[in-house]
Amino acid sequence: MQQFTIRSYTKSELALLYFPTTSDPHVAVNRLMSWIHRCRPLLAALQAGGYRKTAKWLSPREVRLIVDHLGEP
Repeated sequence: MQQFTIRSYTKSELALLYFPTTSDPHVAVNRLMSWIHRCRPLLAALQAGGYRKTAKWLSPREVRLIVDHLGEP
């Protein structure tokens, strides 16, 4: 198994790592965003750092926050 690397990811790219059996990237993004919204401390940390829900890319800092709260994909 390949080690996960903290770097910039598109939302689709990261979501498909968390949900590899999902064939539709849109569905994977919806699932990941659902997880993020249910984890209030994560959502608050992302928003405090300037995260916008319309962003297509996640910065390495945002990816680190997600991994710290949700675990590695």
